[in-house]
Amino acid sequence: MRKRIHYRYPRFRGALNHPVSFLHKLLTPLLLPLAIIVAVAFAAGIPLFFSTNIRFLLPTVLLATGATFLRIVVAYVLSVVVAIPLALWITKSERAEKIFLPIVDVLESIPILAFFPVIILIFIKGNFLEGAAIFVLTVSMLWDILFALVGGIRLIPETINDVTKVFSIKGWLKLRTVTIPAMLPELVTGSILAVANGWNIIIVAEVLHTYISGGTTAQDLFGLGSLMVQSSANGNTTLFLIALAAMVLVIALINIFVWQRLLRLSERYRFD
Repeated sequence: MRKRIHYRYPRFRGALNHPVSFLHKLLTPLLLPLAIIVAVAFAAGIPLFFSTNIRFLLPTVLLATGATFLRIVVAYVLSVVVAIPLALWITKSERAEKIFLPIVDVLESIPILAFFPVIILIFIKGNFLEGAAIFVLTVSMLWDILFALVGGIRLIPETINDVTKVFSIKGWLKLRTVTIPAMLPELVTGSILAVANGWNIIIVAEVLHTYISGGTTAQDLFGLGSLMVQSSANGNTTLFLIALAAMVLVIALINIFVWQRLLRLSERYRFD
């Protein structure tokens, strides 16, 4: 079990050993995808930046970006809040780990979108369609974070555990000084994959009418995902490319200014 989780995110650790300039970090995840989008628009003859409709489209895209980003943040916070006590409970004893980790493995392998129509029906009764999307996002993020936290706890050296027993360090003191610091590096790496998965799911999670019998686009949630789907269906390629560029921009900026910094910060808490 320890070996499986320890090597779950090898590419993140290797990247930390090769520092690069800020310009390189900016060019790779941000400018290259945006350049591809511009090239596609140019090849298709789409006036992406010089269209007279741009000034009307940009406010819509900005509002959609904010709505989608807020859903991602809320779902991420909920998944972390659920994953931390679950990880502590699962790792409380070897018996609990043997019983519940296989169950979690099975749950993780089930596509969440397969249950999306049922989930929507449940939330429709309470007229809370926003909750349906957030619930799906939360569940899709939960597993990566949970497995990462379990791995972080299991990587605590036996010598550290022995010291806590000798000096009777337990309860909140052990949680604050040993367990939580041990979980931080794996929480960051697990969060990167979890949020990336959330960005993938958001594209369909906001288009709710496709899961509702007799549904209309009026039941969709306003955001980048629904904006991209609807603009593609309506043949509005300009709006689709602008929304896609906005998503790439947000993801790249989060990676540069949040995840990369947290990865370096969390390395000081890693047991080697």
